[in-house]
Amino acid sequence: MGLANFPIRDISHLIPQKAPFEMVDTLLGFSQTSVTSSFTIKSDNLFISNGKFTEEGLVENMAQTVALHTGFSYFIENKPAPTGYIGSIKTVEIFNLPAVEDTLTTTATILHEFMGVTMVEVIVKLGNLELAKGEMKTVIAK
Repeated sequence: MGLANFPIRDISHLIPQKAPFEMVDTLLGFSQTSVTSSFTIKSDNLFISNGKFTEEGLVENMAQTVALHTGFSYFIENKPAPTGYIGSIKTVEIFNLPAVEDTLTTTATILHEFMGVTMVEVIVKLGNLELAKGEMKTVIAK
């Protein structure tokens, strides 16, 4: 897109979530219809159980990847990142749980967007292994 050099590692201004609740740490790529993030799981993460990143952590990673798309869209328009939330989850399938120190790559593709409501398909991978996928609706808070 020519607007930024990827990866962008300082993304704290692009998402409303703050430590210790950040489940994305790098913006790898962006277009008007998709975003790719990465996240390295640390041992002190809130969503660690028995050395594994939990299902809830994966869903939050998916949602924050969508928030990153919105935040970067606003950033390139010189607007502050809005707060949003998961409006609904249509489907989520979890195939494997990653471990501490694994780095996730998550891609969200916008299926449609209307008046602040965005339907997305999200896929979380560890290398070439698909860990989770789902469709969710996110809503920007008014």
